[in-house]
Amino acid sequence: MTELAGVTELLLSRIRDVPDYPKPGVMFKDITPLLADPEAFAALTDTLADLSVRQGATKIVGLEARGFILGAPVALRAGLGFIPVRKAGKLPGATLKQRYDLEYGSAEIEVHAEDLSAGDRVMVIDDVLATGGTAGASLDLIRRAGAEVAGVAVLMELGFLDGRQKLERALDGAPLEALITV
Repeated sequence: MTELAGVTELLLSRIRDVPDYPKPGVMFKDITPLLADPEAFAALTDTLADLSVRQGATKIVGLEARGFILGAPVALRAGLGFIPVRKAGKLPGATLKQRYDLEYGSAEIEVHAEDLSAGDRVMVIDDVLATGGTAGASLDLIRRAGAEVAGVAVLMELGFLDGRQKLERALDGAPLEALITV
């Protein structure tokens, strides 16, 4: 078994299925048992940090909110800066905002304008890639700030929602790494 396959098996064993949450017919993938297990959390952090370093990242962006939980230790482990991308209205000072479409309506995310600049190579970290809306908006924000996208790395991709295909144009050749695909 390869090292990555062993990590994937460990991570999968710590993700709990919760049927009918948040509504009937949905199988929610709960990562809190993984976060509570220091061996699994360390393996996840190490793997994402290695991916970030291999892609030449100089900064990590974590997407609100679970992307903060994963991205901050990844940045620390990789020796990189951490930048939170927040829901609109949560950051003080000058920000760059990016609107994106939801299934019903739209949302907006923002980043401090001075946290990213030309010369930065940014790896976006999040827990789940679903429809790709938030990740795509974050890639637009990174580029608008003058930085380069090193890639996107997620713990889990919900393949049936086609987020990867929807992100393809926004990635513009940058890699998308999912440790687990369901």
